[in-house]
Amino acid sequence: MAIGRPRAFDRDEALNQALAVFWRQGYEGASLADLTTAMGISPPSLYAAFGNKAGLFRAVLDRYAADAAGFLATVLAAPTARAVAETLLRGVAEMQTRPGLPPGCLLVQGALSCSAEGEPIRRELICRRSADEAALRERFEQALAVGDLSADADPAALARYLTTVSQGMAVHATAGASRAELQAVAEIALRAWPA
Repeated sequence: MAIGRPRAFDRDEALNQALAVFWRQGYEGASLADLTTAMGISPPSLYAAFGNKAGLFRAVLDRYAADAAGFLATVLAAPTARAVAETLLRGVAEMQTRPGLPPGCLLVQGALSCSAEGEPIRRELICRRSADEAALRERFEQALAVGDLSADADPAALARYLTTVSQGMAVHATAGASRAELQAVAEIALRAWPA
């Protein structure tokens, strides 16, 4: 008896389905059964296409990052340092509460804590979040160089501040905070922005 050919699947749609599962359940909370059911594929097809669960998660992260890259580019292109902060925080409040998508941020909630087996994924998420913070720091260094920030401003601290607030907003969104509640947090955070 001949072995049948594996069923073909739409890779993009499968990644979208896996993204939703990982976003809702986190890396370790998402079982292979959850993933393959949502993706409409068999475990051998998952392994053939992505190597393993970690490979699938990295492909999902790349998809997620590609979608978020446009937002970060818009943030970094804002004309002033304050506009960068405002665009980021208001945008985070909107993005974390989009209808039809899980609340929060996959990069924040994907693997905050995990077992030894999931540690490489947790470290990768830390690296990806750190890269976003570094991009903000570089933007604030530019602002400092052209006099858009006061001479005593600390670009690294400002980037860390915005990252901390935005990641906290993501956690609250996951817990059910509304867009209006997150916008209120953004407004309070912006009041603390240096003049």
